[in-house]
Amino acid sequence: MSHSALFDRHKDTLDQAIKASRTREYWTAYPEMPSPKVYGETASKDGEAAFKSYLNKAFDVDQPGAIGTVGAEKSPYGFDLGVTYPKVDVNALVSEVEALRGDWAKASIEARTGVCLEILHRINRRSFEMAFAVMHTTGQAFMMAFQAGGPHAQDRGLEAVAYAYEDMARTPAVARWEKPQGKRDPIVMEKHFTVVPRGIGLVIGCSTFPTWNSYPGLFASLVTGNAVIVKPHPGAILPLAITVEICRDVLKEEGFNPNLVTLAADSAEAPLAKDLALRPEVKLIDFTGSTTFGDWLEDNARQAQVYTEKAGVNCVIIDSTDNFRGLVSNLAFTLSLYSGQMCTTPQNIFIPEGGIETEDGHKSFDEVAAALATGVEKLNGDDERACAILGAIQSEATLERLESYGKGDNVVLASRAVPMAGFDHATIRTPLILKATDESSYSSELFGPISYVVPTKNTADSLSIVEDSVKNNGAISFGIYSTSEEVLNQAEEVACNSGVAVSFNLTGGVYVNQTAAFSDFHATGCNPAANAALSDTAYVSNRYRVVQSRKHV
Repeated sequence: MSHSALFDRHKDTLDQAIKASRTREYWTAYPEMPSPKVYGETASKDGEAAFKSYLNKAFDVDQPGAIGTVGAEKSPYGFDLGVTYPKVDVNALVSEVEALRGDWAKASIEARTGVCLEILHRINRRSFEMAFAVMHTTGQAFMMAFQAGGPHAQDRGLEAVAYAYEDMARTPAVARWEKPQGKRDPIVMEKHFTVVPRGIGLVIGCSTFPTWNSYPGLFASLVTGNAVIVKPHPGAILPLAITVEICRDVLKEEGFNPNLVTLAADSAEAPLAKDLALRPEVKLIDFTGSTTFGDWLEDNARQAQVYTEKAGVNCVIIDSTDNFRGLVSNLAFTLSLYSGQMCTTPQNIFIPEGGIETEDGHKSFDEVAAALATGVEKLNGDDERACAILGAIQSEATLERLESYGKGDNVVLASRAVPMAGFDHATIRTPLILKATDESSYSSELFGPISYVVPTKNTADSLSIVEDSVKNNGAISFGIYSTSEEVLNQAEEVACNSGVAVSFNLTGGVYVNQTAAFSDFHATGCNPAANAALSDTAYVSNRYRVVQSRKHV
């Protein structure tokens, strides 16, 4: 299939994605439900078999710079994956990629866009395979692994492609320029405008959302003509290795060098991220992870345009409500989903010390805190249901933090271990809810299923604390419950002043820690939690520049 044929084949999807990004209405290219009618009657069985075929074997990638193998992934459900990957020599890999990227850079915008759309299409057809890979590296429960690791991640990748395509296509390739000269003949020139990519893009993946957080940067850099080196987190390599394999297959079929997309797997003992990030050929870096390393990248990788999503302290304010049961139910699920291992999960819940007004009358601070604890406890009371919501804890550090903080005398709801049939060693834990005793106890991010109920003087005090917290500590999500339009308006002003997205009175099937591609911007880029938004024009436009030539006609 020719490059233009690939573009033509997927143009309807691209057009719809562009339209959705403009209207911000609901649209998805990739169905989120694992239905046999959509993905095929045997898709689930085939996907599981494909995942199991990787176990205890070498994942071969025929790319330059291989100097052995690396890999020690362990499923949070209690078993070693046993998959090994090529260990790379950074100098050899980067030098080879730099030398070959020219053909991709010279390819037309339509050619590159068609290739990226075909890659996404093929990834989507392997969503079940990806779901099992995500589940057993991140600990996400299967349904979440399918949705967030599959179609939702694919939508975010497509969103980046749509933004980049529209941005690049805005400038014509050729223009005729005529300047009138009165009675004299006009000055006529022909001008050519060429999209010139930055160089090599480096995508540094995270352990909890390896595809969802990596696809925007991967596809934004690739479609704008850059080669891409994918450096997964050592604990979640397989989902991105499969992704790289699919990218390479499509590139090769279309006559491009497959080494335009390569895998740089490493280990915690011998990390590669710093060495890669400081290479002068690396001009773009996409990173999701700790504030410490994100700050290091921003401070030290000066030759590159660096896009980071780091830690933050997400907040919820409860002022009043006319649906207390819905509030409790919504927050209980919010705190439980994937055991709080999401960059958007609320940590601090601010409640006036004098209590709140509800449709059932006044409720004291302690009554609100107790209701939240009861809601979380009931939601996770059935072990099978709890496993499907909580998933498993990905990091040993998160387990240790949960145990340490659970020993205090300020526990409102204790965490418990949840058994899972068929996975005797799964690390599944219910949320821990604590009562804040002072600001220092809750001002830093405590990643995982740990949250605080925080007494404040009143809602004005809550708003002030949240604004300062977002400005100083960062946040990606902020939620508020109030029956007062004035309070909601104040909350929106706080959100704009501090640069964080805000959600009002969520009591139904939408949760503050969920965002939808094409409609919701993920992060804003204007508080310490992230310096970019997924996805907007700023996220794609600086991955290339336009160089012009001109001549008289």
